[in-house]
Amino acid sequence: MSASTATSQKKGPTIDALTAELHSTSISPSHSHAFDPRSISPAELKKLLLEPIDESSSSLPASLPSQPPPTLDALATADATAKDAGATNLASAPQAQGLVKYIADRVAYEGGEFVLRIGAPGPGESETDTVSFTDDELSIAVSNVVKASSLSDADATVLHQQPAADGHSKSAHVLIRRIPAGAEELVELRIAVIGNVDAGKSTMLGVLTKGGLDDGRGKARVNLFRHKHEVESGRTSSVGMEIMGFDSKGRPVHNVAGPGQEPGRKMSWEEVCAKSSKVISFIDLAGHERYLKTTVFGMTGCLPDFVMLMVGANAGLIGMSKEHLGIALALSVPVVVCITKIDMTPAHVLETTLKQLTKILKSPGCRKTPVFINDMGQVVESALRLETERICPIFQISNVTGLNLDLLRSFLNILPQASAAKFQVDQPFEFQISDIFSVPFVGTVVSGVVLAGSCKVGDSALLGPDSLGQFVTTSIRSIQRKRVNVDGGTAGQSVSFALKKIRRNQVRKGMVMVARTETAPKSHMEFDAEILCLYHSTTLSVGSCMVLHAASIRQTVRIVGIAKLDGKPTIGMGVGGEGHGGKPVVRTGDRAKLRLQFIRYPEYVKPGMKLITREGKTKLIGVVRAVGQTGPLDGAAVGAAPAMTGSAGQNVPAAAHAGSAYPAPALGVK
Repeated sequence: MSASTATSQKKGPTIDALTAELHSTSISPSHSHAFDPRSISPAELKKLLLEPIDESSSSLPASLPSQPPPTLDALATADATAKDAGATNLASAPQAQGLVKYIADRVAYEGGEFVLRIGAPGPGESETDTVSFTDDELSIAVSNVVKASSLSDADATVLHQQPAADGHSKSAHVLIRRIPAGAEELVELRIAVIGNVDAGKSTMLGVLTKGGLDDGRGKARVNLFRHKHEVESGRTSSVGMEIMGFDSKGRPVHNVAGPGQEPGRKMSWEEVCAKSSKVISFIDLAGHERYLKTTVFGMTGCLPDFVMLMVGANAGLIGMSKEHLGIALALSVPVVVCITKIDMTPAHVLETTLKQLTKILKSPGCRKTPVFINDMGQVVESALRLETERICPIFQISNVTGLNLDLLRSFLNILPQASAAKFQVDQPFEFQISDIFSVPFVGTVVSGVVLAGSCKVGDSALLGPDSLGQFVTTSIRSIQRKRVNVDGGTAGQSVSFALKKIRRNQVRKGMVMVARTETAPKSHMEFDAEILCLYHSTTLSVGSCMVLHAASIRQTVRIVGIAKLDGKPTIGMGVGGEGHGGKPVVRTGDRAKLRLQFIRYPEYVKPGMKLITREGKTKLIGVVRAVGQTGPLDGAAVGAAPAMTGSAGQNVPAAAHAGSAYPAPALGVK
C-alpha cells in the first residue's frame, strides 16, 4: 500500500488528516520558560548588535557564570528566582547585559547552536516586521557577533548574505555554535535514510561520511555494511549506523585519516567526536520489501529527527519509496528528498521523475511544497523552515561527480536539532531500548534514546517489563555517547548503558529503563488507540491480528474491541446499514477506536505514543489514547471478565488465564 494509493481512496480521511486531527490532541510535553531569549524585538536586537564590544575582557561579564553555558533547568530556576525577587521585565534583560549575555543565553536555550538572522525575517514574519541594516551597519553587526560569540565559548560563521527586499539594505544569516567541552555537549541530529532498493542510500552515506566520491561500482558503500551477505548482494538488510561531524565553524569532519596520518585508515567515532561540535547520526535503513519490518522498526525505535528519502533519477518514486514516504508522513517526521544518479540519467527521464515527485508531494495525502535547492540562500531558508512549515527540500546530486554535494553538506550543517518540546527534560528519567549487546569483560550493554529526564553513572533504575510484566532493579555501570565515555545523558540523546547484574537473555527490544519513583511503573496487555485504516483488502473485525510498531515495541496485537468515534455511524456500517451480523468492522479509509491486546507479553505503553500496524498489505496508523481500561469503548454494557493486576502492576485480562481462543471478549459490541 503506497502513500499515493492511500490518498486516492474516495472515502475517509488521508494521512494528513490523521496527523492534523489525531496528533493535535495527543499528549506532548511542553517546553516553557519565563525567559525566552528569542522574544527580544527586532529594534532591541539591532541596538544590541551595533553596540561596541569591550574586547579587553577575555571572559564573560560578571553577571554570567564562568562555567559552560547554563542548562535549560538552570535557566528555568534562575528565571523563577528572578520572578520571586520582583523582576517583572525579563524581556529587557538581554539588552541590559549586552550582546555577550544574549548569545550565551540563547545558545543554552537552543541546546548548543542557533542561526541569528540579521535584517532577515524569521518564520511567520514579513519584511515589514524586520529592521533594515545598511552595508556598514551589517559589517559592524557581524563583527560584533563574532567577538561576542568568542567571549561566550562559541564560534560564529556567516552562512549567507544577500540584498534585502527593499534593494537598499542587506541581510545575513550567522551560525553560532558552542565549542563543546566534551561529548556530553555535542549537538546531535538523527536522520533516517530511506528509499527503494538500489536508490543509492548506502552509497550516498559513504560519500558524505568519508568525503570522497564513488566509482560507480559500490566503492563508497562497502564499509557501511554489517554482514557478509550485504557486501555480496550490495543491499542493506539491517539497521546500520554511521556518523558525520561538523566543527564549531561548520566545517565537515570526515571519518577518514587526515594529512600526516596513515593513509586509508578510518577514523574511529571517538576521533570524529573529539573534532566535532555537531554530529549527524545517519540511520541506514533497508530498501527491499523483504526487510520492510526492519525499516519500520528503525523509523519508530530510533526516533529520527528528519527523514532523507532517496529517489533514483533513472527510476523515479517507485516500489518501497512510496511505502517509506507514507510511514514518514504517518510519524510526522520532516522529509528531505535527494534525487541521486543525476550523472547517468537522460534529461527526459529526469524531467519525468521530477514531475512525478512534484505531483506526489503536492497530493492531498502529502500536502508538501517542493523546494528545489540550487543555491546557498535556498539552503539556509529551507533548513530553518523545514520543521515548522510544510516544505520539502529537493536536492539533485551525483555521488560520482559530486554535483550539489556541497549544498547537501551545508544543509545538514544548518539543520536545527529537534524541538525541545519533543523531549521532557524536567521529568523523571525514561529510556527506551532499541538494541542489546553482550560485550566481553563488560557485560550487557543496551542502546537507545533517552526520552525524558537525565541520568549519570551509578544511578539506579528499573528495567522492564519482562515476560511477566515485572520490573527489576539495575544500576548504570558506565555510559557512552557515540562510543565516547561520558558522565551522564539527558533527554533527546542517543546513549548506551552498561548494566550491572543483568544477563543478556533478560533484556529484549521494547523494554524501558525508568527512574525509581514513588509510583511504580506499569505494563499493560491492553490499550485503546485511535486509528486510521490506510488500506485493507476486505475488513478488520474483532479477533484480527497484526504486527504493531510503537517506539521500540514490536509485537503482534489482536483487536478485542471496536467502537465508533464522536457519535459517527458504527465503523464499517453505513447510516442504517448492517454488515457482518451487525458487528462493527473497519475498512479502508475508516477511523475508529480500537482496543488492542498484545499476544505474547505486556509492554510499557503510554498515552500519546504513535503507532503503525502492518500485516501483509494491511496498514493502520494511530495514537495510543488510554491504557489499563477495562470498561466498554463506547459506553455500552459489556459482559467481560474483570481484569487482573499482576504483581508489577500490569493489566492482565482474566480471560487470558482461562486459556480461551480470544483472551478478551469484544468490548463495546454485542
